[in-house]
Amino acid sequence: MPAVVNRAVIMACALTASHVLQVEALLDTIKWDSNGLVVAIAQHIDTGAILMQGFANRDAVATTMNSHLATFYSRSRANLWTKGETSSNFINVLDVFFDCDHDSIIYLGVPDGPTCHTGAETCYFTSAADILGSLQSGTKSALTTLYLLEDIIKQKKLEIEEQTTTSSNKASWTKTLLENRKLLCSKIRFMPLSMYTVGGTLA
Repeated sequence: MPAVVNRAVIMACALTASHVLQVEALLDTIKWDSNGLVVAIAQHIDTGAILMQGFANRDAVATTMNSHLATFYSRSRANLWTKGETSSNFINVLDVFFDCDHDSIIYLGVPDGPTCHTGAETCYFTSAADILGSLQSGTKSALTTLYLLEDIIKQKKLEIEEQTTTSSNKASWTKTLLENRKLLCSKIRFMPLSMYTVGGTLA
């Protein structure tokens, strides 16, 4: 007696096959280089921070779209690798974006932990402005305005915890801001205007 095939199973198989064809058609639009690769950038969906950059071939992009885990192609090892396969700091990809020429892509998602092998949240923490200005590099990340402001406030708060008053034993302006939410909010409204100017600071 022939086995009864569940209609739901048939539909699921048909949808899966359709999805595969759609993915393949999309991959056909990418302008792969002479080695069959494309630049792949991982970006944090919440902060906008650029987490890392690598290369991906057709199989890597297809794997990313199917597994929702950022997958790249290692040119040195000549194989696919998924970010986090060793560290468990995976990047959960929610969408893949293509630039206007379809010769580079963005994996937009949420990281499970630090992305950089150094333990930093992103691989981009060396500022040219800091280097050229003879300042210490490696102390901040390439963040969007709002999150850079948050980073500055956190740093100032840590400094205040280490030294709660100035040398004159008078409470500092920064400490006053951090303890007065209304005053801090009024200061934040003006911070974005000066954040990238020379000497722009919280206090």
